Amino acid sequence: MTDYCHPTAPHHKLRMPNWYVSSLMMDRALDAVARRVKNLDRKHDVPYVAGYSKDGKTIYIDRHLPSEMNYKGRKINTDRFLLLHEEVEKTLIDQLNLHYLHAHQIATRAEEAAVRAAGISWREYDRFMQKYVKKMGDERLTKIPGDLDLKPYRDEHDVELLERMATSVAKGEHPPGVDKAELHAKIKAHIKDRMAHAHAHVPPDKARAPAQRKPAAKRAGRRATARR
Repeated sequence: MTDYCHPTAPHHKLRMPNWYVSSLMMDRALDAVARRVKNLDRKHDVPYVAGYSKDGKTIYIDRHLPSEMNYKGRKINTDRFLLLHEEVEKTLIDQLNLHYLHAHQIATRAEEAAVRAAGISWREYDRFMQKYVKKMGDERLTKIPGDLDLKPYRDEHDVELLERMATSVAKGEHPPGVDKAELHAKIKAHIKDRMAHAHAHVPPDKARAPAQRKPAAKRAGRRATARR
């Protein structure tokens, strides 16, 4: 695993109180979070670039996403920013019982602050990430982790993606040691739960009206922005 012991932030004494907003302190905090990640897995396909296991012990980053980006002649390790995002998000969901979208918003702001503190344009960083986002229905989602936490996808009502996960598991595309039947049943149960939840919140007059589908491109684009 990468050595995150302040690769660009030596232990200099700050010229201001260490509780002030400081790029150096942000860099050290980022390293501290990264060092506490128990297991980083880059061997799987991960919807929307990154995610985490149900027990929070593994952070998954998509196997096709490079771990570095070139920015103004510098090679930037981008894994550390994703690790911060996923750890903050998972902690807020598990410890404070926040809704995924609320936790995601806070985690994204933390990620953005860390990126900017490193002297990197958030726009350029996000543009780099978006090139590797595997959107809903993407054919490249063939090797999804068996213990991937599905709560973000359930909270986004991403039933189509859950269906693709179920299909992959049914084909035997899951980590060794995982009970295929049990995992498949759990995913199907989540899909059923989301469908029932959605129908329960549709007014009677809307339920009788013919469904109107949004253009596929807009649905996919909105999902890609929302998840990472």
